Amino acid sequence: MKQFFARIVAEWKLVILPALFKMGFWGVGAVAVLDSSSIPVPIDAVIAVYVWNDKRHFWLYCLMAAVGSAIGGLLPYWLGRAGGELFLLKRVNRARFDYLRHRFQRQEFLAVLIPSMMPPPTPWKIFVFAAGVFEMRVVDFMLAVTLGRFVRWFVLSLLVLKLGPGAVDLVARHALASMLVLALLVVTGFVWWWRRMRRPGNPLET
Repeated sequence: MKQFFARIVAEWKLVILPALFKMGFWGVGAVAVLDSSSIPVPIDAVIAVYVWNDKRHFWLYCLMAAVGSAIGGLLPYWLGRAGGELFLLKRVNRARFDYLRHRFQRQEFLAVLIPSMMPPPTPWKIFVFAAGVFEMRVVDFMLAVTLGRFVRWFVLSLLVLKLGPGAVDLVARHALASMLVLALLVVTGFVWWWRRMRRPGNPLET
């Protein structure tokens, strides 16, 4: 069975992925779907190559990859929604499960946004699975993943435009520190925006 799945993965990488690479920004979106749903792909390196070869449209590759990642993430999300509660309850008691649900739902948007911004080896699919288990709204989930992924790859693209494709290795070496700083800035901005939106008298407040 292992050999069977290994052969399928090898065929995908040797046949399907090279074909997708020829599809431009549609291809990078499709590769991102594969990476976030099933087949691991060095997506940062793929985006770097696209951006370096078509610098003028770098933002479009970031956007398509972000949307593709959100679409692909629906697979682990729906797996979590379909059977994740039973899966977790076999490993934790009901009180612990309810505590985890409460903690997640208090900041669910940030709980998906921040991991979506982080590079490997961040266990991104665990947070996506949790979003399904704790029944995060699909629209909010898609928005959090898309925004987080776009920020991540937009920053990577700027580095590629400045330093060349070798910026991928630079980001990998300093990924944790740089992304933690970036995540802090994004969270600070989000909290500031949210508080302004919640002020009494705000015309957008309902």
